[in-house]
Amino acid sequence: MARFVLAVVVVALVAAQTIRPRARDLGLAPGVYSPGPLNAITDVVGVRVGHVTLIEGDDVRTGVTAIVPADGNVFQNKVPGAVYVGNAFGKLAGSTQVEELGTIETPIVLTNTLSIGAAMEGVIAYTLAQPGNERVSSVNALVGETNDGGLNDIRGMHVKRENVMEAIRDAKGGAVVEGSVGAGTGTRCFGWKGGIGTSSRVADARIGGYTVGVLVQTNFGGHLTMGGVPVGRELGRAPAAAGGDGSCMIVVATDAPLTAKNLKRLAARAVFGLARTGSSYSNGSGDFAIAFSTAASMRVKQTGSRPAAYEALGGDAVSPLFDMALETTEEAVYNSLLQATTVRSKFGTAEAIPIDRLREILTRK
Repeated sequence: MARFVLAVVVVALVAAQTIRPRARDLGLAPGVYSPGPLNAITDVVGVRVGHVTLIEGDDVRTGVTAIVPADGNVFQNKVPGAVYVGNAFGKLAGSTQVEELGTIETPIVLTNTLSIGAAMEGVIAYTLAQPGNERVSSVNALVGETNDGGLNDIRGMHVKRENVMEAIRDAKGGAVVEGSVGAGTGTRCFGWKGGIGTSSRVADARIGGYTVGVLVQTNFGGHLTMGGVPVGRELGRAPAAAGGDGSCMIVVATDAPLTAKNLKRLAARAVFGLARTGSSYSNGSGDFAIAFSTAASMRVKQTGSRPAAYEALGGDAVSPLFDMALETTEEAVYNSLLQATTVRSKFGTAEAIPIDRLREILTRK
């Protein structure tokens, strides 16, 4: 019965989100590059996203979001990756090995702060069970978090390893559900309901035709700005009301052949992109970006013992991708806010940003 009720609630959430606009429906189209067909991280071929949303009683408002970076056995055929830390008030498990080796070998999972342990267990269990990994005895699970304790019974640690494995197994390409789902179920952003948001950009053929996609888990504060308009102030969310502490997890995917060094630089631009939305990067905000490349030529085989040849983009060729990361992160944050639905619990309420008032502000500005 509990599972049935949860399913009904989740279906209702998804239905509610379908009538809420994304940024471009309001004329918000940051930057100069065009989005991909889905305007989502899944525009990068091979990337899949899955959510498990946990809504129970009047206290559980949390979940899991899994990003599978490529097809096949990722442990045996790793993707190049990097992490950039804007402010390290957070727990990004597995980041030190990514920093050291420049590779990612598991799905990337986002959840709440006190569920990091369960999420790591789930990622490890999933990886060990993959065909070809029967002799694997070390797995670097990559798990990020933000703190949803303002709406969720975070101390109850309701996320279980089975939830994490389900999110990974159910991950798929295509449109990504945004807003109050998965790891974004209990988050807040700029004093409103935050959540999961995504966007993408595609370069024209002259500069490679590469795609950059971003997914964010927004749970931070500051002075909300949309398209250069101080909408937070216009909507009565002064800095004190909007909060400053919180966190933001950003996952950046690209099909461009980038080394780990340039992926770190790309991840940095994603964190910089938060500034365009008014992020205050406060003391208690953990601002992290994880970037990876799906380019087949850049993947690293677990059993490789011979020197591998690859061709990677040079520094000058990466500059357009930096622009794309900035634009895409900005729009993904907007989508996380616009798609989020109001969430209530015994701990409080996070209201969805009011679309009609927002539309009026953006129109007259």
